[in-house]
Amino acid sequence: MTGAVKQPLQGLALSISEQLKQLIYSGEILPGERLNEAALALRMGTSRGPIREAIRILAGFGIVTAVPNKGVFVRKISVREMLEIYELRALVFGFAAQRATERLTAGNRLELERLLKAMDTSCETGDGNGYYSLNLEFHALILTLSNNKRAHQAYLDYVNELHLFRRKYFDSPGNMRKSNVEHWQIYEAICSGSEARAKTTAERHVLSGRQRLLSTLDQSAE
Repeated sequence: MTGAVKQPLQGLALSISEQLKQLIYSGEILPGERLNEAALALRMGTSRGPIREAIRILAGFGIVTAVPNKGVFVRKISVREMLEIYELRALVFGFAAQRATERLTAGNRLELERLLKAMDTSCETGDGNGYYSLNLEFHALILTLSNNKRAHQAYLDYVNELHLFRRKYFDSPGNMRKSNVEHWQIYEAICSGSEARAKTTAERHVLSGRQRLLSTLDQSAE
């Protein structure tokens, strides 16, 4: 009986966490803003229990943070923190791409191609949300191919911290196209079996993404 009640609650909390995530990524809920459980429960048409669980899920992704005696707030990181995280992320992704050259199978190759072609389609249609999700899958597969759980977890931690910054620039068709050209280059380097080329191409891709993000932030400021 307990399991029958718990599962729907978990499913509802996951659904609400996705809705909250989109509200945060879209800027409707701003970095630094406090999450009011009562107001969110009213908005989502549910009780505070699923809202509380959804917020815990977001906290696990590093999207929100709890401040003792004050509440839960949307995560706000500085530009300097963002730049430092990108440097570390580039190193880990380069390592993963290098290791992936040794473990690429025919099935992996087909899956990478599928993701790349789907991202090409998202570029053509201007689907920023679709591109962003596919981009995460592409990177995750390469991390899986590295066969290093610690590296994979470290990379996920860096990505989770950067979500609030990164999501903004994926809506630009020009940025999406540049990003996916680099994805194809990483794919080709891994398929070639060149560890050095795969590592360098992957690191350069992450650092180029950092530069695109900085340019987007500069344009927003203007």
